[in-house]
Amino acid sequence: MSNLAPLVSVCIANYNGMDVIDDCLRSVLAQQGDISVEILLHDDASSDRSLDYIREHYPQVKVIASPDNVGFCIANNRMAAAAKGKYLLLLNNDAALFLDALQTLLAEAARLAKPAILTLPQFDATSGQLIDRGCLLDPFFNPVPNLDPKRGDVAMVIGACLWIPKDLWDEMEGFPEWFGSIAEDMYLCCRARLAGYPVRALSVSGYRHWQGKSFGGGKVADGRLATTFRRRALSERNKTFVMVMTCPAPWMQIMLPLHLALLVLEGTVLSVLRLNGRYLQQIYLPAVGALIQHRQELRMGRTASQNSRRIASAGFFAVFGGWPYKLRMLVRHGLPTLR
Repeated sequence: MSNLAPLVSVCIANYNGMDVIDDCLRSVLAQQGDISVEILLHDDASSDRSLDYIREHYPQVKVIASPDNVGFCIANNRMAAAAKGKYLLLLNNDAALFLDALQTLLAEAARLAKPAILTLPQFDATSGQLIDRGCLLDPFFNPVPNLDPKRGDVAMVIGACLWIPKDLWDEMEGFPEWFGSIAEDMYLCCRARLAGYPVRALSVSGYRHWQGKSFGGGKVADGRLATTFRRRALSERNKTFVMVMTCPAPWMQIMLPLHLALLVLEGTVLSVLRLNGRYLQQIYLPAVGALIQHRQELRMGRTASQNSRRIASAGFFAVFGGWPYKLRMLVRHGLPTLR
Protein backbone atom coordinates (compact mmCIF):
# COMPACT_ATOMS: atom_id res chain seq x y z
CA MET A 1 0.00 0.00 0.00
CA SER A 2 1.32 3.43 -0.97
CA ASN A 3 1.08 6.78 0.82
CA LEU A 4 0.63 8.65 -2.48
CA ALA A 5 -2.65 10.23 -3.57
CA PRO A 6 -4.98 7.29 -4.18
CA LEU A 7 -5.22 5.69 -7.59
CA VAL A 8 -7.88 3.23 -6.45
CA SER A 9 -10.72 3.85 -4.00
CA VAL A 10 -12.01 0.59 -2.53
CA CYS A 11 -15.60 1.15 -1.38
CA ILE A 12 -17.03 -1.32 1.14
CA ALA A 13 -20.67 -1.22 2.22
CA ASN A 14 -20.94 -2.75 5.69
CA TYR A 15 -23.99 -3.89 7.57
CA ASN A 16 -23.54 -6.23 10.54
CA GLY A 17 -20.36 -7.59 9.01
CA MET A 18 -18.55 -8.58 12.19
CA ASP A 19 -18.04 -12.18 11.00
CA VAL A 20 -16.55 -11.25 7.63
CA ILE A 21 -15.03 -7.79 7.78
CA ASP A 22 -11.54 -8.90 8.86
CA ASP A 23 -11.21 -11.16 5.83
CA CYS A 24 -12.38 -8.37 3.54
CA LEU A 25 -10.21 -5.55 4.88
CA ARG A 26 -7.08 -7.68 5.29
CA SER A 27 -7.36 -8.78 1.68
CA VAL A 28 -7.30 -5.15 0.55
CA LEU A 29 -4.44 -4.18 2.84
CA ALA A 30 -2.39 -7.17 1.64
CA GLN A 31 -2.58 -6.32 -2.08
CA GLN A 32 0.61 -6.83 -4.06
CA GLY A 33 2.34 -3.94 -5.82
CA ASP A 34 3.00 -0.35 -4.89
CA ILE A 35 -0.56 0.79 -5.60
CA SER A 36 -1.92 3.90 -3.91
CA VAL A 37 -5.20 2.83 -2.36
CA GLU A 38 -7.75 4.41 -0.08
CA ILE A 39 -10.40 2.35 1.68
CA LEU A 40 -13.80 3.87 2.29
CA LEU A 41 -16.37 2.01 4.36
CA HIS A 42 -20.01 2.98 4.72
CA ASP A 43 -21.63 1.51 7.79
CA ASP A 44 -25.37 1.14 7.29
CA ALA A 45 -26.49 1.53 10.92
CA SER A 46 -25.09 -1.85 11.96
CA SER A 47 -26.61 -3.33 15.09
CA ASP A 48 -23.65 -5.58 15.84
CA ARG A 49 -20.28 -4.22 17.06
CA SER A 50 -18.66 -4.13 13.62
CA LEU A 51 -18.51 -0.33 13.36
CA ASP A 52 -16.68 0.11 16.66
CA TYR A 53 -14.43 -2.83 15.79
CA ILE A 54 -13.46 -1.31 12.44
CA ARG A 55 -12.71 2.07 13.95
CA GLU A 56 -10.52 0.47 16.64
CA HIS A 57 -8.60 -2.03 14.51
CA TYR A 58 -8.47 -0.30 11.10
CA PRO A 59 -7.78 3.41 11.72
CA GLN A 60 -6.60 3.82 8.09
CA VAL A 61 -10.14 3.12 6.83
CA LYS A 62 -12.24 6.20 6.09
CA VAL A 63 -15.58 5.47 7.73
CA ILE A 64 -18.92 6.98 6.76
CA ALA A 65 -21.33 6.06 9.54
CA SER A 66 -24.99 6.33 8.64
CA PRO A 67 -27.50 6.77 11.48
CA ASP A 68 -30.12 5.05 9.31
CA ASN A 69 -30.15 1.89 7.21
CA VAL A 70 -30.21 3.37 3.71
CA GLY A 71 -29.37 0.36 1.55
CA PHE A 72 -26.60 -0.66 -0.83
CA CYS A 73 -27.29 1.94 -3.52
CA ILE A 74 -27.15 5.02 -1.31
CA ALA A 75 -24.17 3.60 0.60
CA ASN A 76 -22.11 3.20 -2.56
CA ASN A 77 -23.21 6.54 -4.00
CA ARG A 78 -22.01 8.24 -0.82
CA MET A 79 -18.64 6.50 -0.93
CA ALA A 80 -18.18 7.25 -4.63
CA ALA A 81 -18.90 10.93 -3.98
CA ALA A 82 -16.22 11.01 -1.27
CA ALA A 83 -13.68 8.91 -3.21
CA LYS A 84 -10.49 10.53 -4.52
CA GLY A 85 -9.19 7.69 -6.67
CA LYS A 86 -9.20 7.49 -10.46
CA TYR A 87 -10.84 4.07 -10.16
CA LEU A 88 -13.51 2.73 -7.85
CA LEU A 89 -13.67 -0.87 -6.68
CA LEU A 90 -17.00 -1.69 -5.06
CA LEU A 91 -16.40 -4.61 -2.72
CA ASN A 92 -18.89 -6.44 -0.53
CA ASN A 93 -18.00 -6.80 3.12
CA ASP A 94 -18.40 -10.57 2.63
CA ALA A 95 -15.88 -10.66 -0.24
CA ALA A 96 -12.08 -10.97 -0.08
CA LEU A 97 -9.65 -10.22 -2.90
CA PHE A 98 -6.88 -12.49 -4.15
CA LEU A 99 -3.45 -10.96 -3.52
CA ASP A 100 -2.97 -9.84 -7.13
CA ALA A 101 -6.50 -8.55 -7.69
CA LEU A 102 -5.78 -4.81 -7.94
CA GLN A 103 -2.68 -5.38 -10.09
CA THR A 104 -4.75 -7.52 -12.45
CA LEU A 105 -7.56 -4.98 -12.71
CA LEU A 106 -5.16 -2.09 -13.30
CA ALA A 107 -3.35 -4.03 -16.00
CA GLU A 108 -6.62 -4.73 -17.82
CA ALA A 109 -7.71 -1.11 -17.52
CA ALA A 110 -4.40 -0.03 -19.06
CA ARG A 111 -4.69 -2.63 -21.84
CA LEU A 112 -8.18 -1.47 -22.82
CA ALA A 113 -7.12 2.20 -22.76
CA LYS A 114 -10.77 3.26 -22.52
CA PRO A 115 -13.36 3.35 -19.74
CA ALA A 116 -14.81 -0.05 -18.88
CA ILE A 117 -16.56 -1.89 -16.08
CA LEU A 118 -14.54 -4.92 -14.95
CA THR A 119 -14.73 -7.80 -12.52
CA LEU A 120 -12.72 -10.84 -11.46
CA PRO A 121 -13.67 -14.52 -11.24
CA GLN A 122 -15.90 -15.12 -8.22
CA PHE A 123 -15.22 -18.15 -6.02
CA ASP A 124 -17.34 -19.57 -3.22
CA ALA A 125 -15.55 -18.85 0.05
CA THR A 126 -16.63 -22.14 1.60
CA SER A 127 -15.97 -24.64 -1.19
CA GLY A 128 -13.53 -22.73 -3.38
CA GLN A 129 -15.71 -23.52 -6.40
CA LEU A 130 -15.93 -21.03 -9.27
CA ILE A 131 -19.28 -19.23 -9.16
CA ASP A 132 -18.97 -17.03 -12.24
CA ARG A 133 -16.85 -14.83 -14.44
CA GLY A 134 -19.46 -12.11 -14.70
CA CYS A 135 -22.95 -12.89 -15.97
CA LEU A 136 -24.91 -13.03 -19.18
CA LEU A 137 -28.65 -12.25 -19.12
CA ASP A 138 -31.61 -14.27 -20.31
CA PRO A 139 -34.46 -12.61 -22.27
CA PHE A 140 -36.19 -11.66 -19.00
CA PHE A 141 -33.08 -10.05 -17.49
CA ASN A 142 -32.23 -12.92 -15.14
CA PRO A 143 -28.45 -13.20 -14.56
CA VAL A 144 -26.84 -16.32 -16.03
CA PRO A 145 -23.40 -17.14 -14.58
CA ASN A 146 -20.63 -17.09 -17.17
CA LEU A 147 -18.17 -19.94 -16.60
CA ASP A 148 -16.33 -19.71 -19.92
CA PRO A 149 -12.73 -18.49 -19.37
CA LYS A 150 -12.54 -17.46 -23.04
CA ARG A 151 -15.57 -15.18 -22.83
CA GLY A 152 -14.59 -11.76 -21.56
CA ASP A 153 -17.50 -9.60 -22.69
CA VAL A 154 -20.48 -10.08 -20.39
CA ALA A 155 -23.84 -8.43 -19.77
CA MET A 156 -23.14 -7.51 -16.16
CA VAL A 157 -20.76 -7.93 -13.28
CA ILE A 158 -21.81 -8.52 -9.70
CA GLY A 159 -21.64 -5.54 -7.35
CA ALA A 160 -19.72 -7.67 -4.84
CA CYS A 161 -16.58 -6.84 -6.86
CA LEU A 162 -17.19 -4.14 -9.44
CA TRP A 163 -14.38 -2.00 -10.92
CA ILE A 164 -15.25 1.24 -12.69
CA PRO A 165 -13.42 4.48 -13.49
CA LYS A 166 -14.79 7.26 -11.31
CA ASP A 167 -15.45 9.45 -14.35
CA LEU A 168 -17.59 6.69 -15.88
CA TRP A 169 -19.44 6.22 -12.59
CA ASP A 170 -20.23 9.93 -12.57
CA GLU A 171 -21.32 9.85 -16.21
CA MET A 172 -23.68 6.93 -15.49
CA GLU A 173 -24.92 8.79 -12.36
CA GLY A 174 -24.13 5.90 -10.05
CA PHE A 175 -26.78 3.57 -8.67
CA PRO A 176 -30.50 4.48 -8.70
CA GLU A 177 -31.06 5.17 -5.02
CA TRP A 178 -34.74 4.19 -5.19
CA PHE A 179 -33.69 0.59 -6.00
CA GLY A 180 -32.60 0.10 -2.38
CA SER A 181 -30.62 -3.09 -3.08
CA ILE A 182 -30.43 -5.82 -5.75
CA ALA A 183 -29.96 -5.39 -9.55
CA GLU A 184 -28.38 -1.94 -9.24
CA ASP A 185 -25.25 -3.54 -10.71
CA MET A 186 -27.31 -4.90 -13.62
CA TYR A 187 -28.70 -1.43 -14.33
CA LEU A 188 -25.28 0.23 -14.22
CA CYS A 189 -23.80 -2.35 -16.59
CA CYS A 190 -26.72 -2.30 -19.02
CA ARG A 191 -26.66 1.48 -19.15
CA ALA A 192 -22.89 1.53 -19.69
CA ARG A 193 -23.19 -1.03 -22.49
CA LEU A 194 -25.90 1.04 -24.17
CA ALA A 195 -23.46 3.94 -24.15
CA GLY A 196 -20.80 1.80 -25.82
CA TYR A 197 -18.58 1.06 -22.82
CA PRO A 198 -17.20 -2.48 -22.38
CA VAL A 199 -18.32 -4.66 -19.49
CA ARG A 200 -15.73 -7.38 -19.03
CA ALA A 201 -14.89 -10.26 -16.72
CA LEU A 202 -11.26 -11.30 -16.40
CA SER A 203 -10.20 -14.94 -16.45
CA VAL A 204 -7.34 -14.62 -13.94
CA SER A 205 -6.99 -13.66 -10.27
CA GLY A 206 -10.31 -13.49 -8.41
CA TYR A 207 -12.11 -12.98 -5.12
CA ARG A 208 -13.73 -15.16 -2.49
CA HIS A 209 -17.35 -14.47 -1.64
CA TRP A 210 -19.36 -15.64 1.32
CA GLN A 211 -22.55 -15.64 -0.73
CA GLY A 212 -25.64 -14.61 1.19
CA LYS A 213 -23.78 -13.29 4.24
CA SER A 214 -24.39 -9.62 3.45
CA PHE A 215 -28.02 -9.89 2.37
CA GLY A 216 -29.29 -13.40 3.05
CA GLY A 217 -30.18 -16.16 0.61
CA GLY A 218 -29.67 -16.11 -3.12
CA LYS A 219 -27.59 -19.27 -3.39
CA VAL A 220 -27.83 -23.02 -3.78
CA ALA A 221 -27.76 -24.92 -0.48
CA ASP A 222 -27.83 -28.73 -0.34
CA GLY A 223 -28.78 -28.88 -4.00
CA ARG A 224 -31.72 -26.46 -3.68
CA LEU A 225 -32.03 -22.73 -4.27
CA ALA A 226 -32.45 -21.00 -0.91
CA THR A 227 -33.45 -17.37 -0.57
CA THR A 228 -35.80 -15.05 1.32
CA PHE A 229 -39.13 -13.43 0.46
CA ARG A 230 -37.53 -10.00 0.82
CA ARG A 231 -34.61 -10.76 -1.47
CA ARG A 232 -36.81 -12.43 -4.10
CA ALA A 233 -39.28 -9.52 -4.03
CA LEU A 234 -36.52 -6.96 -4.55
CA SER A 235 -34.94 -9.09 -7.27
CA GLU A 236 -38.14 -9.49 -9.31
CA ARG A 237 -39.05 -5.83 -8.89
CA ASN A 238 -35.66 -4.36 -9.70
CA LYS A 239 -34.93 -6.65 -12.66
CA THR A 240 -38.23 -5.46 -14.10
CA PHE A 241 -37.10 -1.87 -13.54
CA VAL A 242 -33.87 -2.56 -15.44
CA MET A 243 -35.81 -4.06 -18.36
CA VAL A 244 -38.07 -1.01 -18.57
CA MET A 245 -35.20 1.48 -18.46
CA THR A 246 -32.59 -0.21 -20.66
CA CYS A 247 -34.20 -2.67 -23.08
CA PRO A 248 -34.13 -1.07 -26.55
CA ALA A 249 -37.36 -0.50 -28.47
CA PRO A 250 -39.24 -2.22 -29.98
CA TRP A 251 -38.13 -5.24 -27.94
CA MET A 252 -39.16 -3.67 -24.66
CA GLN A 253 -42.76 -3.26 -25.90
CA ILE A 254 -42.77 -6.97 -26.76
CA MET A 255 -40.90 -8.38 -23.78
CA LEU A 256 -42.41 -6.33 -20.94
CA PRO A 257 -46.04 -7.54 -21.31
CA LEU A 258 -44.79 -11.13 -21.69
CA HIS A 259 -42.53 -10.72 -18.67
CA LEU A 260 -45.33 -9.34 -16.47
CA ALA A 261 -47.73 -12.10 -17.52
CA LEU A 262 -45.12 -14.73 -16.68
CA LEU A 263 -44.45 -13.13 -13.29
CA VAL A 264 -48.12 -13.37 -12.35
CA LEU A 265 -48.26 -16.95 -13.66
CA GLU A 266 -45.13 -17.91 -11.74
CA GLY A 267 -46.46 -16.39 -8.53
CA THR A 268 -49.82 -18.14 -8.93
CA VAL A 269 -48.22 -21.54 -9.58
CA LEU A 270 -45.83 -21.23 -6.63
CA SER A 271 -48.62 -20.12 -4.31
CA VAL A 272 -50.76 -23.09 -5.34
CA LEU A 273 -47.96 -25.66 -5.17
CA ARG A 274 -46.71 -24.36 -1.84
CA LEU A 275 -50.23 -23.71 -0.49
CA ASN A 276 -48.97 -20.28 0.48
CA GLY A 277 -50.40 -17.08 -0.99
CA ARG A 278 -47.38 -15.07 0.16
CA TYR A 279 -45.51 -15.91 -3.04
CA LEU A 280 -48.00 -14.08 -5.23
CA GLN A 281 -48.90 -11.38 -2.72
CA GLN A 282 -45.43 -10.45 -1.43
CA ILE A 283 -43.21 -11.05 -4.46
CA TYR A 284 -44.92 -11.04 -7.84
CA LEU A 285 -47.90 -8.70 -7.61
CA PRO A 286 -45.80 -5.98 -5.91
CA ALA A 287 -43.29 -6.21 -8.79
CA VAL A 288 -46.09 -5.38 -11.22
CA GLY A 289 -47.58 -2.64 -9.04
CA ALA A 290 -44.18 -1.01 -8.53
CA LEU A 291 -44.15 0.01 -12.20
CA ILE A 292 -47.01 2.38 -11.46
CA GLN A 293 -45.60 3.53 -8.14
CA HIS A 294 -42.23 4.41 -9.70
CA ARG A 295 -43.41 5.48 -13.14
CA GLN A 296 -41.75 8.90 -12.89
CA GLU A 297 -38.35 7.47 -11.95
CA LEU A 298 -38.68 4.82 -14.65
CA ARG A 299 -39.53 7.40 -17.28
CA MET A 300 -36.51 9.52 -16.33
CA GLY A 301 -34.24 6.46 -16.18
CA ARG A 302 -35.32 5.25 -19.61
CA THR A 303 -34.81 8.71 -21.10
CA ALA A 304 -31.28 8.90 -19.68
CA SER A 305 -30.39 5.37 -20.82
CA GLN A 306 -31.82 5.62 -24.31
CA ASN A 307 -30.47 9.13 -24.93
CA SER A 308 -26.94 7.86 -24.28
CA ARG A 309 -27.41 4.82 -26.51
CA ARG A 310 -24.59 4.33 -29.00
CA ILE A 311 -24.89 0.65 -29.86
CA ALA A 312 -27.48 -1.16 -31.98
CA SER A 313 -29.98 -3.56 -30.45
CA ALA A 314 -28.00 -6.49 -31.83
CA GLY A 315 -24.94 -5.33 -29.91
CA PHE A 316 -26.91 -4.90 -26.69
CA PHE A 317 -28.37 -8.42 -26.93
CA ALA A 318 -25.07 -10.05 -27.96
CA VAL A 319 -24.48 -11.01 -24.31
CA PHE A 320 -27.99 -12.39 -23.76
CA GLY A 321 -28.88 -16.08 -23.81
CA GLY A 322 -31.97 -17.47 -25.51
CA TRP A 323 -33.26 -19.89 -22.86
CA PRO A 324 -35.03 -18.67 -19.67
CA TYR A 325 -32.65 -19.26 -16.79
CA LYS A 326 -35.40 -19.90 -14.25
CA LEU A 327 -36.50 -22.98 -16.18
CA ARG A 328 -32.97 -24.36 -16.10
CA MET A 329 -32.75 -23.77 -12.36
CA LEU A 330 -36.17 -25.37 -11.82
CA VAL A 331 -35.10 -28.52 -13.66
CA ARG A 332 -31.79 -28.66 -11.83
CA HIS A 333 -32.82 -27.71 -8.29
CA GLY A 334 -36.60 -27.90 -8.05
CA LEU A 335 -38.82 -25.25 -6.49
CA PRO A 336 -36.94 -22.62 -4.47
CA THR A 337 -37.05 -22.65 -0.69
CA LEU A 338 -38.04 -19.26 0.70
CA ARG A 339 -38.07 -18.08 4.27
